[in-house]
Amino acid sequence: MAAGLENAVVRLLRERPFYGQFLLNLRREERPLDGKPAGITVRDGIPILAVDPAHLEALPPRQQCNLLEHLVKHLLHLHPLRRKERNRHDWDISCDLAINPGLGELPAGAVYPADYGVLDGLAAEEYYTRLSRRFDLGNLSGSGFGDADQEAEGAQGAGGDLELGQTLDDHALWDEADSTPFALGEEMVRSITRESLRGSDGEAPEEVRAVVAALLRPAPIPWRQVLRQFVATAGRTGRTGTWMREHRRFGHDTPGIRKRHRLNLLVGVDVSDSTNIVELREAFARELLQIAKGRDATLTVLYANSRIQAIEVLKGAPAVLERHDGGGFTDLRPVFEYAKTLHPLPAAVIYLTDGIGPAPEQMEFPTLWVLTGAGEKPVPWGIELRLEV
Repeated sequence: MAAGLENAVVRLLRERPFYGQFLLNLRREERPLDGKPAGITVRDGIPILAVDPAHLEALPPRQQCNLLEHLVKHLLHLHPLRRKERNRHDWDISCDLAINPGLGELPAGAVYPADYGVLDGLAAEEYYTRLSRRFDLGNLSGSGFGDADQEAEGAQGAGGDLELGQTLDDHALWDEADSTPFALGEEMVRSITRESLRGSDGEAPEEVRAVVAALLRPAPIPWRQVLRQFVATAGRTGRTGTWMREHRRFGHDTPGIRKRHRLNLLVGVDVSDSTNIVELREAFARELLQIAKGRDATLTVLYANSRIQAIEVLKGAPAVLERHDGGGFTDLRPVFEYAKTLHPLPAAVIYLTDGIGPAPEQMEFPTLWVLTGAGEKPVPWGIELRLEV
């Protein structure tokens, strides 16, 4: 972790622990960000905090912390996932208007509702509706309008012009969020929020208490939908570049795409007493096999408690998942150790468990924890899904 980022996160852990804990649950990358100090996005179901160390460290310490809070609020409000077909520039500004008033000192150039003659406290969609100009032609990358007179063409009630505004962070990264279905992204943010509350004595800051409560009391999302979306996202990551064939659009200077025709998934099934529920295991097995059949996938199924008890490899149809009962206590680490030995490596790991047992501190494989109703997510990483049957 870059020194400036590390120091800012430490300050947040001490002064604003919920935000500090949230940032610790994000995958971090250092990269140039077109002059911006940081940005946040979701890529293939994984939350990413991107930082340009030189630009971040150029800010005063207090502004660094407030900028990081700004990024966390974008994720809490699911802003990267909610853009849909809206004009990108105007949506980006509207999202900043929705969250900046609740923050302390921000870097120069931060936009506020007063700059546009509107009230504080509105949602991004409300600012977008009130301030975004209507346009007939053009693409979604710019502001969507030309050089018409501002006084005649300005948005109703606006004291400024959205075209003139700039975001504090790099919203170009939000294009990457298109790789993640909304329900899966929401489940991921919900999981991180739970972990952040656990690490901060269950207390969310007052200014985000309502949005946190809404995340933790969501409308029910069918578990089958989240499982299908996770597998679909894993399938998209199974693409590799190859110089053996030129790219169809960009010619010889760009590698082509070689698709892995078969999707490889590793499935862990906890056979300890706590998951020995016939209806639960059968529902999970039926859905997973149906998904795998439709995607031409190979399932490597590990039945494990404190060690791996049995292994099955399923390809094509017909196929069934056998029943194995192991009892005893659970150690979640052997399944992930086995995953590292597979060739090719699995695109993702799906683990049916109550989550009670030691697990690796970190893992490079996208992971879906399919937990029983009373189960506990064992580690901060991975996406949590509650299996209710």
